[in-house]
Amino acid sequence: MHDYGYFSVFIERMPDLLDKLYEHLIIVVIAIILGCIVAIPLGVYLAKTSIRWIRSLIFNIVNIFQTIPSLALLAMIAPLLGYNFKTAVVALFLYSLMPILKNTFAGFDSIDEEIIESANGMGFGSMERIIKVELPLALPYIMSGVRITTVYIISWAVLAGLIGAGGLGELILAALSLNDNPLVIAAAVMAMVLALISDFVLRLIEKLSTRRGQTAKQ
Repeated sequence: MHDYGYFSVFIERMPDLLDKLYEHLIIVVIAIILGCIVAIPLGVYLAKTSIRWIRSLIFNIVNIFQTIPSLALLAMIAPLLGYNFKTAVVALFLYSLMPILKNTFAGFDSIDEEIIESANGMGFGSMERIIKVELPLALPYIMSGVRITTVYIISWAVLAGLIGAGGLGELILAALSLNDNPLVIAAAVMAMVLALISDFVLRLIEKLSTRRGQTAKQ
């Protein structure tokens, strides 16, 4: 039986809380990085392609993952990959795709054609124009998508505990089985703090990218 209260639990169980917080963070970071690697280039392609049916098909496929409940998605993936860390990362990666893809597409699609023509007139090649001109302009949109996705993924990652993938969710489940309410609340608070800090940091990066985009536009 535990003998700590709602405040002392942070002192008594801080090593466990920090250990599970680290696992939680690793799951989130890997899922977001994979989401960016796939969704950002794909969003650029969709903004550039004139083939509408491809654009519609990809958006519909990615959107399907958003409609599947978290538990159902884990249940679908777990038999294939196992009840482990990998399954949690893949599930969260699939959830991260749509917001990042949508915002990347919106960012590149919003760029004024005159800016693109000016860059072409300066002798920029397609890839050089995208990297030096269009990406800085679209970056605020992209970072907004990454920020929103990260906050959601942090909360969804709690479900990783259901499949033994680690993280704060695993600690919450163990605490629930022991009727350890202070530990449940402490783990939930750690997840909330992680989400708030992530939102704050990414919001700052988003503001910096907005300034950079304005400079690039000028």
